[in-house]
Amino acid sequence: MPIATVNPANGETLKTYEAMGEEEIERRLQLAEATFRTYRTSTFAERARLLHRAADLLEADQANIGRVMTTEMGKPVKQARAEAAKCAKAMRWYAEHAEELLADEQPAAADVQDSGASRVLVRYRPLGPVLAVMPWNFPLWQVVRFAAPALMAGNVGLLKHASNVPQTALYLEDLFHRAGFTEGTFQTLLIGAGAVDGILRDERVKAATLTGSEPAGRSVAATSGEMIKKTVLELGGSDPFVVMPSADVERAAQVAVTARVQNNGQSCIAAKRFIVHTDVHDEFTERFTAAMRALKVGDPLLESTEVGPLANEQGRADLEELVDDARRSGAAVLCGGERPEGPGWFYPPTVLSGITREMRIHREEAFGPVATLYRAGDLDEAVLIANDSPFGLSSNVWTRDEAEVDRFVRDLEAGSVFVNGMTASHPAFPFGGVKRSGYGRELSGHGIREFCNITTVWQGA
Repeated sequence: MPIATVNPANGETLKTYEAMGEEEIERRLQLAEATFRTYRTSTFAERARLLHRAADLLEADQANIGRVMTTEMGKPVKQARAEAAKCAKAMRWYAEHAEELLADEQPAAADVQDSGASRVLVRYRPLGPVLAVMPWNFPLWQVVRFAAPALMAGNVGLLKHASNVPQTALYLEDLFHRAGFTEGTFQTLLIGAGAVDGILRDERVKAATLTGSEPAGRSVAATSGEMIKKTVLELGGSDPFVVMPSADVERAAQVAVTARVQNNGQSCIAAKRFIVHTDVHDEFTERFTAAMRALKVGDPLLESTEVGPLANEQGRADLEELVDDARRSGAAVLCGGERPEGPGWFYPPTVLSGITREMRIHREEAFGPVATLYRAGDLDEAVLIANDSPFGLSSNVWTRDEAEVDRFVRDLEAGSVFVNGMTASHPAFPFGGVKRSGYGRELSGHGIREFCNITTVWQGA
């Protein structure tokens, strides 16, 4: 894939970039290694000052970088500005909490005495240069939720961003540099996917994090495993959205629409499979389908637009294949389901019912504004349907019955369970999945410790 900005609203190529050659990659690896030797000794106060400055600059840049993101990958511009604001919030959260999260830990006195030591502590130390392989769907947020904790821990970052968001990738490098971080602290590598393996094999790169597709995750994990390097993977998701009879069905249907079409439906944590108890199935379906049908699809730079184009032509083709396969296999199309005429990679909000296990869309992630509806006879069946997926990123449950809440929290196979609300990430809470959704955690104290050397210090009498 060429490194280029291609406007998904009309297919126009706006900017193209040459991939960095071996000499430039080597220069940047040398710079990262050299910078880490000094940066690792900086204080939390020094790092926090720089990260607060980056947050200030990002807030000031909200309108401009929002338009850049929208032009590169198609999200509605209001959502793009909100993404920038969320990134600034995460930067400030880590700037304010990193020192506490990485403070030395003191084991129990009895255990210290039993070990024969006069003092034992556990210290978190940075690893070194960390490679981040990031996707296009949240081109700022995915990077910042890695970069903010990594930099506050004393690591340095190397970013390989998706090839269709090069302007956003370069903006991030410039943002950290303008904030006062030295040149090698955070670098953007304009490279294709083929160059990732060689960088992962370089001894100067100590760890990697990837958010993206399952095949990309397998590749990075395989190479990192061979090189014995730590990885964190956040891969696909096909999150269930379960509605039980005690739920506020009207509210659940309203939230379900946002949960499905946020970011034009191109979100790993978007609700995709709507599992509704038979007692409220028809009411929910009517409300949900009507609201999906009423969404305004159009130019993502217009403030009134609710759903913009998909990010690329292949993504739309992949989504169409899933819908067409389901239709051929007997699914009912309650709204949408047909590619609109005209330029751009648009696809209408679509609702499918009558889904069976034989349909591809039952097992594969639909990365776009397509929802699938299931009818469940009781809680046990709802759990079975929800867990009948290779993915386990997040989940949504709507019920006022606390006994049902306990059952869902116990039995759902997912990294998160959101009750009476839609899945959202927050810097204070761990984020990640199970099964083919990946491993490791981002955000919170768990995320900042992922790329730390957890060092036991034992001192004798």
